[in-house]
Amino acid sequence: CRTGHAYIGEYYSQFVPGENIDCPCGERPQTREHILRTCPRYEEFRYILHKVSDDICLPDILGTKEGIEALTEFLDQSGAFTKTGTHRTTNI
Repeated sequence: CRTGHAYIGEYYSQFVPGENIDCPCGERPQTREHILRTCPRYEEFRYILHKVSDDICLPDILGTKEGIEALTEFLDQSGAFTKTGTHRTTNI
């Protein structure tokens, strides 16, 4: 997410031209800002990011220790930026 390398349309449009660049919610193209700030698929998890940045400002999220910790929790809980865009289950 921080480097721009992710399973999202923004990345695919530059590096994987045959891949769909639309977000499953209909947003075109799917961007990291869309996923973090407005995508309805992740609304229930966005409170995690709001704890460190009221308006989910990317420099606050990606540029501070608290922001990185919140982003890590958001990613773990939501499954955002995975190939399927859903939470992964852990097999022990």
